[in-house]
Amino acid sequence: MFNKKDMGKIGEDLAAKHLTRNGYTIIQKNFRTKFGEIDIIARDGKFLVFVEVKTRRSIEFGYPREAVDWYKQIRIKNLANLYLAKKKQFNEYIRFDVVEIILNEQNDAKSIFLIKNAFE
Repeated sequence: MFNKKDMGKIGEDLAAKHLTRNGYTIIQKNFRTKFGEIDIIARDGKFLVFVEVKTRRSIEFGYPREAVDWYKQIRIKNLANLYLAKKKQFNEYIRFDVVEIILNEQNDAKSIFLIKNAFE
């Protein structure tokens, strides 16, 4: 059995592979500050994309994407601003995507759903 952190790591690895297969270039995984973490930062064409990954075993308690509520969106936006300031990237087109993953018992992706421009 594995814990929630292990499941999150599996989900982030699967999400990065999925994004790469869909033309994204991964710039950084797990950008951490004392205020929180952005799961994946990637490039998709002209967009610098901040990606939140949500992984679950089932939809018994709702879809994983539903966990990216208003509060979580504000936190991600603030972290994105910190990233842009730290990297001195002030003229970027940015976007916020969500990758929703449902795992099977073997920890393989039962489903992966990419939501582009999930919030503004």
